[in-house]
Amino acid sequence: MFNIDFDKLVSQLTYNVKDPLLFNSGFFLFFFCIFLLGYQFLYKRKLSRVIYFTIFSLYFFYKACGFYFLFISLSAVVDFNLSNWIYAAKTKRKKNLILIFSILINLGLLFYFKYTNFFIEIINELKLGEVQPLHLILPIGISFYTFENLSYTIDVYRGKFKPVQSFLDYCFFLSFFPKLVMGPIVRASDFIPQIRKDIYISNHDIARGMYLILGGLFKKVVISDYIYVNYVQYIFDDPSRHSGIECLLGVYGYAMVIYCDFSGYSDMAIGMAKWMGFTINENFDSPYQSSSITEFWRRWHISLSSWLKDYLYISLGGNRAGKVRQYFNLMITMLLGGLWHGASFNFVVWGGMHGIALAIDKLRLSLVTRFNNQRFNSKFWKVIGVIITFHFVCFCWIFFKASTFHDAGVIITQILFNFDIAAFTPMLSAYGTVFIIMLLGYIIHFIPKSYQFFTEKFLAKTSLLSRVAILLVFLWVIIQVKQADQVMPIYLQF
Repeated sequence: MFNIDFDKLVSQLTYNVKDPLLFNSGFFLFFFCIFLLGYQFLYKRKLSRVIYFTIFSLYFFYKACGFYFLFISLSAVVDFNLSNWIYAAKTKRKKNLILIFSILINLGLLFYFKYTNFFIEIINELKLGEVQPLHLILPIGISFYTFENLSYTIDVYRGKFKPVQSFLDYCFFLSFFPKLVMGPIVRASDFIPQIRKDIYISNHDIARGMYLILGGLFKKVVISDYIYVNYVQYIFDDPSRHSGIECLLGVYGYAMVIYCDFSGYSDMAIGMAKWMGFTINENFDSPYQSSSITEFWRRWHISLSSWLKDYLYISLGGNRAGKVRQYFNLMITMLLGGLWHGASFNFVVWGGMHGIALAIDKLRLSLVTRFNNQRFNSKFWKVIGVIITFHFVCFCWIFFKASTFHDAGVIITQILFNFDIAAFTPMLSAYGTVFIIMLLGYIIHFIPKSYQFFTEKFLAKTSLLSRVAILLVFLWVIIQVKQADQVMPIYLQF
C-alpha cells in the first residue's frame, strides 16, 4: 500500500513564498512533464488546447506569485474590453479617451506596486512630509504583462491590429506561461494569429527547442548562478574589502551573470514555446559582440528595446524633428527604460548613461556618413568598437548592480586607485573554478552562430531515444552542479 502524505502534497501544490515556481526550480520539471503529457492528447483540438493551456498558465502564475495571479486575470478583462471599445469607437475623440483610460489603468497599477514607496522615500528625504512606506509586494511579471497589454491596445488604436473577439484567446496570449514571469515581451500581432492555427511540430522545432532549453538551463544554473554565488555577490556586498583587480573581475563577472541569467531564462521560454508549436521572437543576440552602443541595444533584451522604440521613442517624435529633438527623445526613452527596471535612482542613472551614449553614437554615425569615411568600417575598428562598447556597458552595470551610489563609487575608486596587481595570484588560487567558468561563459558567448546551427542539425538527425538520453544526462549533470539553494533570477525583481 502507498502511504500518501496529504499535507506534504498540498504544500507542494500550493504557493510557497520561499520557493516560487520558476524554470530552475525542482517542481517545474514535474509541472512541465505533466503539462506535456496532457498536451500530446489535446494540441490538435484548438479550443481544448487553449482552455488546457490557459488553466496551466494561470496555475503556474499562482505557484509563482500566489494570489497576485488574479491581477493578470483582471488586466486581461480590462484590456480585452477596452481594445474592443477602441476598435468600435466612431470618433477620434472617443478612441483617444479610451486609450488614455487604458494607459492610466495599466501604468497606474504598475506605478502603485512598483514606485509608490520610491516616491514616498523622495518625499521624506526632501522633507516635504513624513509618510510611512506601504507594505507592498511587487507582483511577479507585472512589468512584462503590463507592456504587453499596452502594446495591444495601442496597436488596436493605431489600426495595426484587429482585436480578438474571444476573451479566452486574449487570456491565453497574456498568460502564456513560458514568457509570463520574465518575458520576452510578446506582441499580440505576432502571437495571437498562432493561437487558432493548426499546430505542426517539426523535427527541427524539437531540436531547436531542446537546444534552447538545455542551453538556457546551462547558462542560468551552471554559469550565472555559480559565478554569482561564489564570487560576484561577495564583491558587490562590500566592495571596500576587495582590491581593484578583484572588483574589476567582479564587474566582468556580473556582466556574464546578468547576461546568462536573463538570456538563459529567455532561451528556455522560447524553446518551450517551440515544443508546443508556438514561435516567440529572439530576445538576445550575443550583445557583447556589439561594436557600438546602438548595436548593443539591437541585441540586448530585444523585446524591451524594440517596445521602447515603437511605443515611446517614436511616440515622442523619434528622429522626425531634427537632431536635437532626436537626442532629447533618446534620453527620455532611456531614462524611463532605466526606471522600468526598478524604483531606484541607480537605474535612472544607468538609463541616463545609456541615453547619452546613444545620442553620442548617433552623432558619430551622422559624421561618418557625412564625410563618407570608410576607414571606420574595417575589422580593426570593429574590434576596437567591441572593446570600447563592452567596457562602457560593464561600467554602467556597476550602477545597475550596486545597492547605492556609495557602493558604486567604492568599486570605481578601488579599480582606479587600489588595483593591487599582487592580489591576482592569491585571488586566482582562491577562485580558480569561478574564473574558469567565467571564461567558459565568454567563450560560449563569442562562438559563431554556425556552431549553434550545427548543434541543432545534429539534434534533428538523432533518434528520439538518443534525444531522451542526451536530455537525461544533461539534467543529471545540472542537478549535480546546481546550487543548494535556489538562486532567484535577476529580472524577477523587475
